[in-house]
Parts: sequence; C-alpha cells; structure tokens
Amino acid sequence: MSPAPQISVVIPVYNEGAAIVRCLDRILREVIVPAEILVVHDMPEDTTVPHTLRVQGHDSRVRPVLNTYGRGPANAIRFGIDMAQAPVAVVTMADGSDDPCQIEDLARLVDRGVVVAAASRYMPGGQQVGGPRFKRLLSRTAGRTLHWFARVGTQDATNSFKAYSTQFVRGVGIESKTGFEIGIELTAKATRLRLPVAEIPTIWLDRQLGESRFDVGRFMPSYLKWYRFAFGRRLTMEQLAKRPASSVARDDAQAARAS
Repeated sequence: MSPAPQISVVIPVYNEGAAIVRCLDRILREVIVPAEILVVHDMPEDTTVPHTLRVQGHDSRVRPVLNTYGRGPANAIRFGIDMAQAPVAVVTMADGSDDPCQIEDLARLVDRGVVVAAASRYMPGGQQVGGPRFKRLLSRTAGRTLHWFARVGTQDATNSFKAYSTQFVRGVGIESKTGFEIGIELTAKATRLRLPVAEIPTIWLDRQLGESRFDVGRFMPSYLKWYRFAFGRRLTMEQLAKRPASSVARDDAQAARAS
C-alpha cells in the first residue's frame, strides 16, 4: 500500500497536450516525499488527458481529475484543492513558469504552521523573467502595496504558485470562480483572520510553450475585490463564515468530497 500523500500538487490545465509530460517529469523528479499530483481538466476531451494517463502508467502519483465545478482556472484550482488528500496543497502551473524544486520548501512552511506559503517574485532574491510588461507592473504594485500597507505577509500575493493548509482552505472556503485570483483571495482571508503567511524567493520564467490565457481585463475586477478585502479589521472565523459566499463555497466543497 502506498503511503498517504504529504503534499497534493494541483495543476490546472487546458489543452496542454504533450507539453504536460515535461512539466510532470520535472515535478516527479523533484518531489521526493509521498505526494499526489492532480492534473485538473475541465472536459474529458482535453488534449492533456491522454498524455497524463501515459505518465500515470509508470508513476501512480499522477492522477487526471475532471473538474465538475465549471470551466476556468479558478474552478479547476478550487476543485483540485477540494479533492486533495494531503494536509498541504501546492498550486503550480503547467507551463513551466514555476520552479518544482520549491514545492517541498513551500509545503514545509505549511507543515511548520503557516496557512499560506507564497513563492515570491518580488522579495529579495526573487525575479520575474519575461511576461507582458503591463501585467508585471500591476502584479508588482499590488504585491508591494499589500505587503507595506495591509501587512499580508508576502510581497507577491497575486502569484498562483503557493502552498496552502487544506484545513484552512476548507474552513474559509474559496469564492473565486473567474481566473487566478484564488491566490490573493486566500492570502487576504488569512490576513483578516491574522493567521500566518510566509514567503520564499522564486525565479518565475515566462512560459516557453503555448500562449498565456491570462486576460487582464476579464480578471481585474476579481483581483480588485480581494485586494480591497485585505485591508480591514481583524475577523474571527465565525464572522468570516457569516459571509454568504463563504458558506456557499464550503458547502460546494463538502458536497464534492462526499460524492
């Protein structure tokens, strides 16, 4: 019998095709502790699935997972974290932009007691290589101002490459349903609850294969919502739970895990 996973790696995908093989090979090589790797896709015919199954054939840690929450990266990430069997979930992208060597380092911070561990491009030692200039400016500005004025515990709240306590996530719920704003949502919630957030420096590389599906205009309202939410008085878990959207998110997660 395989040991219970210590880390659930969640990878949202959309028609990555054969490119997923390189991503998975790198993660399988770098993650030594017991882990599961959930490749979350929105439709059975996604071109990522057959290549994921091929990798699964020689390494059972890999598992394709069909997202039933609705299409889009936020729903895929939300579903993947809800399906995670480990106490720590690490969200990483399929495009090679994140460094898989840091998955265990991020998970180790959560194991030590933080609820959100961020890979930070903007702290000393971090770097962002490539990517649209306007998007980089917005991300850096948001990260720095949240760190300085809202005291969120990381200089890169918008980065999706993060580790989470699955117990924390299931307690607060995930409301995001649009893009990649889950990272800032959960960081903002941890901040308002005064729960610990930590970061390590990372070097982010713009994707080498395919095209980015990040749509600034479409996702900006959701990012702004959670940016504003980070600034505010301390909340208790009970006060946070009274927000209708939080209750719905938790109910969705419980129903999915029970099915």
